[in-house]
Amino acid sequence: MTELEKIAYAKSFIDKLANGINPIDNQPVAEYDALNNVRLSRCFFYVSDILRQVIENGGITPPKKQTKKNPSSPFFITQQQLSQYSYSDKPITISEIAKRINSLIDTEQMKQLSYKQIMGFLLSINALSEQPNTYGKLCKFPTETGKQLGLSLETRNGDRGEYQVVVYNKEAQMLILDNIEVIIATKN
Repeated sequence: MTELEKIAYAKSFIDKLANGINPIDNQPVAEYDALNNVRLSRCFFYVSDILRQVIENGGITPPKKQTKKNPSSPFFITQQQLSQYSYSDKPITISEIAKRINSLIDTEQMKQLSYKQIMGFLLSINALSEQPNTYGKLCKFPTETGKQLGLSLETRNGDRGEYQVVVYNKEAQMLILDNIEVIIATKN
């Protein structure tokens, strides 16, 4: 058996484990078995992908990607670029708004807009306020003004249980884009 065949064989075992199948007898792993843990499954998928890359490269580990050069130009966006923004009818998070805005620019040439910059603007117009949450951690919450502008709280489930996140409806997204120059000027 060649090295590539050994790697492919090992990958087949990892693939089965990632999908909750015992590679020895091809039976599903019991629901409460440690091998059926979501975190382990994610690790198995990760290792499987690395092995796939090694196989595709003829047994050589894939070359490391070169890191991007630090963009030197400050963030700037034209009205034409802003007109390409994809508004969401469903309320979305501030980080998603920043991500959608940054998708409109050349991030290799200029710095990206941070969700913290947008948040700073919203704090300055009293759309958000900082308050301790139920765990005593200082968090952002929509004010009455913010609620009128289209900000709201949404409860979500995570690894550590339920948490609340501020989401922004289409009108709130429009407010942010209409004030993008103010947001940029504040940072620069």
